[in-house]
Amino acid sequence: MAATAQLPSEEGKFMAKYFGTDGIRGVAGKDLDAALAFKAGKAAAAALIQMTETKRPRIMIARDTRISCDMLEAAISAGLCSAGADVSLLGVLPTPAAAYLTVEQGADMGIVISASHNPFDHNGIKIFGRNGYKLSDALEENIERLIDSDIEDRTGAEVGRISAEHGERTEEYVKFLISMADGRYGGRIAVDCANGAASETAAPLFAGLNAGYDVFHDAPDGVNINSRCGSTHIDALREIVKAGKYDIGFAFDGDADRCLAVDERGETVDGDMMLAVIAREMKASGKLKGGGMVGTVVSNSGMDKFARSNGLVFLRAPVGDKNVLDMMRETGCNIGGESSGHLIFSDDATTGDGQLTAIKFLNTMVSTGKRASELVKEIPRYPQVMPSYKLTGGPEERDSIMSNPGLLKEIERQQELLAGEGRILVRPSGTEPIIRVLVEAGTEALANEVADHLIEHIKAL
Repeated sequence: MAATAQLPSEEGKFMAKYFGTDGIRGVAGKDLDAALAFKAGKAAAAALIQMTETKRPRIMIARDTRISCDMLEAAISAGLCSAGADVSLLGVLPTPAAAYLTVEQGADMGIVISASHNPFDHNGIKIFGRNGYKLSDALEENIERLIDSDIEDRTGAEVGRISAEHGERTEEYVKFLISMADGRYGGRIAVDCANGAASETAAPLFAGLNAGYDVFHDAPDGVNINSRCGSTHIDALREIVKAGKYDIGFAFDGDADRCLAVDERGETVDGDMMLAVIAREMKASGKLKGGGMVGTVVSNSGMDKFARSNGLVFLRAPVGDKNVLDMMRETGCNIGGESSGHLIFSDDATTGDGQLTAIKFLNTMVSTGKRASELVKEIPRYPQVMPSYKLTGGPEERDSIMSNPGLLKEIERQQELLAGEGRILVRPSGTEPIIRVLVEAGTEALANEVADHLIEHIKAL
């Protein structure tokens, strides 16, 4: 393994007052309240009208299952209508469904109300352009400026309207996913919906695949999203797969743009591993572009060795699906993703899609005739740990820690202890108020020792 010590600033090129690396995020009712949601909706419509000169844009809104989504959906919709946009409410749907439907229905913009994998009391606003991609930095900057400006309300017939398009759009998206399946899978599948958006789509999807399946954690109550289930709590699915003797299990996060798998032995198959075996099969079938795949700086170093062994290029982008997609577009690669399970298949979708990832992995199992454990056994895995330190002082505390010269010196000192057999990466999260410490080492014990030491050092700063 190459020895590296990295102390990067926050991922992403655009730093702003409201937008983070994945939209506007915060605790609902506190950081992200109805007033901000109203202003964000109004600003998004105004920026869209300015940019496209569309007199009456149509904007689609999807949401996950959080209790605060009702409040935020109403506020955003009111802001959009006040600026002269018509709103189509899609109801509970995965984030990638909103991106797909925005394009397929010819809408001018798509908005998703979700905090993805975060706890239920958090929420967020993600925005897609009419092309299904997340907004450019320039457009986000314009929306930022307009949020804090005085935008004139439309009056009379220029006020926007709201319509509900729940069921028919869900069916349209599920049909698209089913069309991505290459063949019938004969095994038994366990599906963990995280009590999130996949609760609306997983059952009709897997039924449409003519697969034997059981769905779990698909009874959202507004507060149980991601609670001890889903891709952020994969142990729940591991126990389900082992107890039920399933052949494969898939776990999604709250907005179903991520997917992790569990093999027939109950072992976790993370995003790196799915990325590797799917890319190898795409190469074998002549579908791979760009010569390889795009991962991130936190991808396990075993990915580099696997890529070399299979004649693949493995590239590393900064953390964040937007950064992965940017590198894919720059290099011509048509597959990329993160170890968290956020995989992008650019020939088929404009953003990460957890359920599409599950289908692609099933396709690989069908085409190779191999069980999940057989597919991933050739991928080297180096011991890797990634604990985190929770911030309490906001961006100022984060910036103070990350710019502290003593931290960089301590990282370099700990790197020397790894004796060339590992790497260290310290970075702030782009979606949560935490600093993550990643350590790879020759043994898990050493990785934990170094990571724990760095967490204690950060606490003392």
